[in-house]
Amino acid sequence: MDSNRDRCAWVPQHKPLYVKYHDEEWGVPVRDDKKMFEFLVLESFQAGLSWEIVLNKRDNFRQAFSLFDYRKIAGYDEAKVQELLKDKGIIRNQLKIRATTNNAQRYLEVIEEFGSFCSYFWGFVNNEPIVNTFKVMEEIPASTELSDTIAKDMKQRGFKFLGTTVIYAHMQAVGMVNDHEVSCFRYGQV
Repeated sequence: MDSNRDRCAWVPQHKPLYVKYHDEEWGVPVRDDKKMFEFLVLESFQAGLSWEIVLNKRDNFRQAFSLFDYRKIAGYDEAKVQELLKDKGIIRNQLKIRATTNNAQRYLEVIEEFGSFCSYFWGFVNNEPIVNTFKVMEEIPASTELSDTIAKDMKQRGFKFLGTTVIYAHMQAVGMVNDHEVSCFRYGQV
């Protein structure tokens, strides 16, 4: 970890987990359905909380949610939901846990229709990332017309806890939009 590099202003330089996430994952285009689902789950649990909480519990989430295997999660029964509600290693929000099981089921439906979730999701941008040119963090929006459109479509498909702000954060995380600040060393790399 090089602390002398210019990074996006939202990255606390003194928090190695944040720096690693920013430097290695955030904004890198994701074309793998399992990885895409992991980010969807984490983003939905982050809603209303800080990303740091989710990032610090990420390994716990991975273990609790069957390594983010959406096929397994789609089959979770009430006993598994109750088990998750007792798991102190994750965010124990009943609505978000139940939404994750629901979203895994909807995810499988999208895969059935489009061949992969990534084909569906990336189809909104013709498979090409949107490259923004934000100079400062304050210019970066919390949502856009595109995130509104995607969130609306996903809601119509039955997805839960994935409103426009969560979807925009997801778009940033999976590289659908490059929202690294232009001064950030990662801007030209992703």
